[in-house]
Amino acid sequence: MKLAFSTLGVPGMPVADVVRLAAGNGYQGVELRAHAEEPVNVGLTQLERSVVAEEFKRGGVEILTVAGYAKVAAEGDDKPVLSELAGLVDLAHDLGAPYVRVFPGGGDQDPADADAAAARRLGAAAPHAADRGVRILLETHDSHRAGADVARVVGTVGHGQIGAIWDVMHTWLAGEEPAASHAVLAPHLGYVQVKDIASAEDTTPLPLGAGTLPLKECLDTLDQDGWVCWEYEKRWYAGAAGLPELLTAGREHILRLGAPKQ
Repeated sequence: MKLAFSTLGVPGMPVADVVRLAAGNGYQGVELRAHAEEPVNVGLTQLERSVVAEEFKRGGVEILTVAGYAKVAAEGDDKPVLSELAGLVDLAHDLGAPYVRVFPGGGDQDPADADAAAARRLGAAAPHAADRGVRILLETHDSHRAGADVARVVGTVGHGQIGAIWDVMHTWLAGEEPAASHAVLAPHLGYVQVKDIASAEDTTPLPLGAGTLPLKECLDTLDQDGWVCWEYEKRWYAGAAGLPELLTAGREHILRLGAPKQ
């Protein structure tokens, strides 16, 4: 099992420090939050992108994903969404990342309309992603919280460069059992995001194992050679404990839960 963490847990941290943090705590990869307030975003020049890629290469840490904020099911014209997708794909290619993360963002639309918009846009973005050697992954989130919701869209697209991220908190909040989530997402799965929270009413991030999410049940469904990424949402919860001090224990907890059954 290969482990990564998201820079959502270390908002604004310089790239060199992120690399050292990952390498020093036994994480093989990092999910890079691609936002204007972060050191890595689509506004970087080619030289700046090369510097970031070299920093990770030198530290022996992989860039797993460019975690973007494109909302592929959102209401409105396709053109801005497709432009955002293309920019994220290009950034991932330039950094050597295999994946781009996107959100549904369907809001209060009729689910059929949201599905159609997401499938149409992802299908349109797929050829460029294929040309750039990048896979676009739709996360279980917001309007498409359950694995069945995301699988429905990705299955409609039917393109190998379009897949899914299983955020285990959102499928749990949707009332979907881990085995059911995995069953529908497995044909499309890029990787899994883990986290822990106290309850459906209190989603403040907790150390892994300190909350209520069924992490063992989720990890039990996975292949041993897949990626698991800890998405600790420090950016949205300023009062939460700092991630750096939790990383080693978090790694050990994931590996213990995900160990092959004897």
